[in-house]
This record gives sequence, C-alpha cells and structure tokens, in this order.
Amino acid sequence: MAVETGRDDFIIAIRSAFLKKGTRQKFSLFTLLIISILVLSLEYFKTGPVDKFRSFTKDFIYKGSFFISVPFVFIKDQYYSFQDHMSMYEKYNELKDKDLKLKSLENENNFYKSENQRLKKLLDEKMLSSEDYLLSKVLLDNKGPYLKSVIVNKGFNHGVRLGLAVKVESYFVGKIVGVNLLTSRILLASDLNSKIPVIVEPGSVNAILTGNGNNEFAELEYLPKNNNVNDGDIVYTSGVDGIIASAIPVGKVFIKEDKKFVKFFVDFSQLKYVKINN
Repeated sequence: MAVETGRDDFIIAIRSAFLKKGTRQKFSLFTLLIISILVLSLEYFKTGPVDKFRSFTKDFIYKGSFFISVPFVFIKDQYYSFQDHMSMYEKYNELKDKDLKLKSLENENNFYKSENQRLKKLLDEKMLSSEDYLLSKVLLDNKGPYLKSVIVNKGFNHGVRLGLAVKVESYFVGKIVGVNLLTSRILLASDLNSKIPVIVEPGSVNAILTGNGNNEFAELEYLPKNNNVNDGDIVYTSGVDGIIASAIPVGKVFIKEDKKFVKFFVDFSQLKYVKINN
C-alpha cells in the first residue's frame, strides 16, 4: 500500500509541476522543439524517400498515359486516314466526272468539226460553177419603206442575165430582176417582194426566205411543221429554183415570239460594189 501511495503522490506532484506557470512555459518550448524535429524530418522525406516515391509515381503516370493513349492515337490516325481516303475518293469522282464532260465536249467538238468539213465540202462542190463573177459598182439605190433595189453598172453587154445571184464578198445580197444594155437592177433579199428558196443547216431544212422591207432581217416561211431549226443555225441559198446558185450564205437564224427570222450577213445600207455570178 505504501508503494501505491507513493506512485500516486508522484503523479500528483508531476501534474502540479506542469500546472505551475514556469513549467507550462517549458512544456511549450518542448512542444515547439518536437514540431521543429517533425518539420526537419518531413524535409528529409521530401528530398529522400518521398521524392523518390513522387518520381516513381510520375514515371508510372507518364508511362501509363503513353500506353493508354496508344490505342486512341491509332484510332485517330485511322480516322484521319479514312477521311483522307474519302476525300481522295470524292476528288477521284470529281475528276472522273470532269473527264466524262471533257470527253463529251470532245465528241461534240468532233461532231461539229466533221459537220463543218461536210458543209465546206458541200459549198466547194456547189460553188465550183460560180467562181466567175462580174464586179459591179452600185450606181443608184432605190430607197423606199418596203421596196429595196439597186442599179449597177453592168448589163446585157457584160453577160448579165435575169435571175443571177448577187453577192457581197461571199454573202447573198439579192438577184437580178431587170437587165439593160449597160445597167441592171438587183432586187435585194430584204425587199417585200423577195422570196428566195433557202436551206437551213444543220438539218438541211428547206424553207422560203421572205423579205419584209427590213434591211436587217427577213422571215423564214413554209418550214416543215415539226422542224428542228434553232437559234444560230446558218441559212444558205438552196438553188432549187434552178436559177440562183446554191450554198451562198444568207444569214443566221433567230427566234422571236415563236417566229423564225434570219439576220442578214450583209449590211444593205453600205452597198458600194457587188459581185454578179456568171
């Protein structure tokens, strides 16, 4: 009992000592010392094992991130590769369409070339007999609202005959309707009384070109009901009357209000010299 009493007294004595002011200050210094030791220990662990652990953790994260990202990078590369493939396929289709269009244009161009050669051959064949001509000077222009004719300085004594075709350069102007010894009268294609058998190319459509008093254009009449005459077609003399030479260019077709007209190649207000076919 004496031992236990002594131990209790010792504990009581320690508590009393700690409760004293001076002892409390010593305890506070002791606490600060312990905290300082812990801080120093943490600094050691920071530069020591903790730092190694942190380094190992970072390496693990970085390496793990790399290996984890490999499938995603592969998928991304495959996606972009697929996109490039699709883009190339679309461009291939575009180029293929352009190539088809070029081939179509080439075929169309070849068609027009062959048609042009055919028309040239036709012109050459039909104009072999009309190479000789008389160059005549316009003496008088009988102007009127609808009657269009001119007087030239060549007549019967020069070999001029009724019905001969008259041209400016290679274009049709009209035909001889009156012959004197030294002069002749030409009825222009624009005259109200002018009716010239013509052919429209391409298509070889026969029609009658009827003058209307206008120096710029005339009307196409007596066309087939279901004709394929279009804007820009070229009109030539047909020669079916047996008098006017064939294959002489007259003008170009234009359509207005469902009617088909021919714009003349010749400016009838500027006639100075004409050619009379023999």
